[in-house]
Amino acid sequence: QVQLVESGGGLVQPGGSLRLSCAISGRKISANDMGWYRQAPGKQRAFVARIADDGSTYKIDSVKGRFTISRDNAKNTMYLQMNSLKPEDSAVYYCNFIPWLGFWGQGTQVTVSS
Repeated sequence: QVQLVESGGGLVQPGGSLRLSCAISGRKISANDMGWYRQAPGKQRAFVARIADDGSTYKIDSVKGRFTISRDNAKNTMYLQMNSLKPEDSAVYYCNFIPWLGFWGQGTQVTVSS
């Protein structure tokens, strides 16, 4: 079965950086669009960024210029490089296929705080 395993989160000060990874097993990512999502406390899960099978990307306005989404098809892994982090980026981050699989992984917690 397909598994999504997010990692790389942690506690970081404002202005810091983190690199999230999404390791997928059970399904190749190479021919699929993929996305990152996040869920802050008390809020619904929200879309953050996507990367198409051709490598083109799209990000929400609030992370443009700070976040970079990428993929390594050979490793069947997707990444989210997050720079200049702000407290409002604090959330549990999730990855998924687009369209989504119908379930989520465990996510990885990102906390931006001084």
